[in-house]
Amino acid sequence: MHKISIAFALLLSGCSVTNPIQSLRPYQIDIQQGNEVTQAMLDQLKPGMTASQVRFIMGTPLIVDPFHADRWDYVLRLEKSGQVIDKRRITVIFQNGGLKGIETGGSVSAAPQDKGRP
Repeated sequence: MHKISIAFALLLSGCSVTNPIQSLRPYQIDIQQGNEVTQAMLDQLKPGMTASQVRFIMGTPLIVDPFHADRWDYVLRLEKSGQVIDKRRITVIFQNGGLKGIETGGSVSAAPQDKGRP
């Protein structure tokens, strides 16, 4: 009788309210899409730089709009465990073949000034 009650208690412990199978989720890898743009890269940009000079520093832009050849968009999206951790957009604007400015978060700023000039 004692052995039956122990076996019955073990069987009931397997029927708990929380189902351990429901807490199992498939592994989700970290996903980085787009261009990693650092502050050091942005600091190297100077007004009037050519498109090839900007491409050398920043890399190939994720989006080049054929209707707006004077605008390059660098977009970054980082997901960890299915959650968006970081989302950035940096737009480089050219005018007359040279770098005019950088747009981050909707505001356009002039290209960083050359620190060697007054």
